[in-house]
Amino acid sequence: MKFSFFHLMPWTDLEEAPAQWPASNAAFVPERGKELYDNYIATMAFAEQCGFDWVGCNEHHFSPYGLMANCNLIGAALSQRTSTIKLAMLGNLIPLLNPVRVAEEYAMLDVMSGGRLVAGMIRGVPHEYIAYNVVPDESRERLREAAALIVKCWTEPEPFGWEGEFYQYPSISIWPKPMQRPHPPILMSASNEESAEFAGQHRAMMGMTLIADLAVAKRCIDVYKQAARASGLEPTPDHILLGYNTCIAETDEEAREIMREGQRYFHRVLMHSIRDAQRLVIQKSRFFDAAHGERHINRLTTLKERSIDEMIEAGSIFCGSPASVVQQMRRVRDALGNGRFNINMKIGNIPDAAVHRGMELFRDKVLPEAKDL
Repeated sequence: MKFSFFHLMPWTDLEEAPAQWPASNAAFVPERGKELYDNYIATMAFAEQCGFDWVGCNEHHFSPYGLMANCNLIGAALSQRTSTIKLAMLGNLIPLLNPVRVAEEYAMLDVMSGGRLVAGMIRGVPHEYIAYNVVPDESRERLREAAALIVKCWTEPEPFGWEGEFYQYPSISIWPKPMQRPHPPILMSASNEESAEFAGQHRAMMGMTLIADLAVAKRCIDVYKQAARASGLEPTPDHILLGYNTCIAETDEEAREIMREGQRYFHRVLMHSIRDAQRLVIQKSRFFDAAHGERHINRLTTLKERSIDEMIEAGSIFCGSPASVVQQMRRVRDALGNGRFNINMKIGNIPDAAVHRGMELFRDKVLPEAKDL
């Protein structure tokens, strides 16, 4: 089993939920923001010392949910503070961005880090399309074209032109090219069956987040495997990354209390306006088909309403003492056959001291048992 340490970089100081999306930035204090960035980057660099294989970054916009509008900036900082851990950009929302620029920045990160980039090519969540004024109906085909263009940027040794449906360039020849050959490993999101099929068709690693229950996750993994095999890839457990909100403490009771407070802030404050924005986009666009859109909203509502014990039982989170967390990981691994976990310990406003202690317990007591799952 391999492990990624993931961080959302949340704003932790709100007294109440934003009334709407986009969230007003009147409460943002730059000096406090500087303190959070310093703490968060140091925490992510510490993941290397705690035995994590990857450190994961992401991209979100217009919300205190996450302060990482450009994950590549954080990846660049981490490339200079770490030496062995993989830098997993999970990732650039490439339908919203200039794909040539993404290819260039990813290539820079790969060279700067000595070949440690994991390149996420992510479609994103519905409301991000409002932020950058991109038609949500076009998201899947934009992703398909942008991914193909990025790979060509990395692998074509001579200048070339591109005349696609969404992107047109008369001549492209990026400098630098990636260090990894033929290109860095690619990961795509697969949290619903349509996305899982897409990831498999592109022979990418698949990543799932916010798992509501193991049966739904199993269906997505099965769809991914079938599509990957049809495209010439025999997927291994290393191709399957599952994301888990995680709290590790000395005892089950302590971990539950820490997680309970963090989840309350996450769902009641950070996610409040985002759920409304996502529901609006899903209702007014073809970002998902009707069935997948309804399931997405139901999943968010279910995760909000469940107790900690119910989430543990459903296989949605890891929470408890080191021994309990190893047992929970083993259960998921036996059910789903994944070879990677993406661990997020900064849930909502969980104190950084509790996150650091959880990382130390992971290093000292969880990893020795869980690495051989």
